[in-house]
Amino acid sequence: MAAQAPQEGSKGGETSPDAVDAYDVELCAWRSNVGVPRARFKPGQMSVESTALIVDAESIRKTYRNGSTEIVAVEAASLCLKAGEFVALTGPSGCGKSTLLNMLACVEVPTAGVLRIAGRATGSLGDDELTSLRRTAIGYVFQFFNLMPMLTVRENVALPLLLSGWARRRIRPAVAAALQAVGLRDQAEQRPATLSGGQQQRAAIARAIIHSPKLVLADEPTGNLDTRTGTDVLTLLRRMQRDRDLTVLMATHNADAAHAADRIIRMRDGKIEAH
Repeated sequence: MAAQAPQEGSKGGETSPDAVDAYDVELCAWRSNVGVPRARFKPGQMSVESTALIVDAESIRKTYRNGSTEIVAVEAASLCLKAGEFVALTGPSGCGKSTLLNMLACVEVPTAGVLRIAGRATGSLGDDELTSLRRTAIGYVFQFFNLMPMLTVRENVALPLLLSGWARRRIRPAVAAALQAVGLRDQAEQRPATLSGGQQQRAAIARAIIHSPKLVLADEPTGNLDTRTGTDVLTLLRRMQRDRDLTVLMATHNADAAHAADRIIRMRDGKIEAH
């Protein structure tokens, strides 16, 4: 659960003396937060294929069972995202946006249809390969930040690199560069509870892009922020996308945020209406 934004002038706790120990203690909780199972593969075992088409979904469907009743969350959705696109996903609450994002994040498996992420057909991948694909090819920005409250900003941003098996001596400079890029260099040793909502989302963006993913999925990234802060965060996300040539799919209710994208995909009742 994300920490609440503090009042002006609030203070945080002292930085843990051993960041690596803090990482190790919190890994299981972090995996639970984002739906990532424990991996049994060796770090660096799988590389992501280079492709101009980052997302290629053909009639993917997601259903759930409630006793004898079948609940359709996403119905025969087809979409493609090209490398370097910034695309908005819009629609009313409950229309299936988050479920679609979870399938594209390889957190949920489609009930039917074909899904390719960065050239990989996910239906043919085992659990370890899906985990590796998430860790190498996908970044995720949550509405409520999902920062680990007991870790510093630096430690939170470092988590994807640690989980991907980076040597710890490489992690510190990579994290420093990411925090510089999002304007949080001076907050590196603070805890999330000492940051404003906008600063927490900046940290979450740094965590999402630090491993240079092929695809960044953002689920209502401005939804928990005031208008001005949300605009600043959206500008930052757009700049990160352009500077790093990322492909971004952003779910949003905000019409202004949606129109900042290159194009808009609209959903209703589990179906894609237009894109």
